[in-house]
Amino acid sequence: MGISIITRNYQLTLPKDVREMKNFKRGDKVLFVVQEDIIQIKKVSKNLIQETAGLWKGLEKTGIEYQKDVRKGWKKRSY
Repeated sequence: MGISIITRNYQLTLPKDVREMKNFKRGDKVLFVVQEDIIQIKKVSKNLIQETAGLWKGLEKTGIEYQKDVRKGWKKRSY
């Protein structure tokens, strides 16, 4: 474990022991999970990216249309 400094471009360098422990390689994609004051950095599997690519294709509604419909439901339920 170690400490890293945020650069002026808001970049972080993973400490060597963390990179080796979790087998991070140059070009790997990571997911930042924020829960209150804790930030987790998780390696994203390449299969996950391929599996979720085009997830919305072929649906009847676009993401924006779906979001608008959900929000309409919120207005109906407000008391």
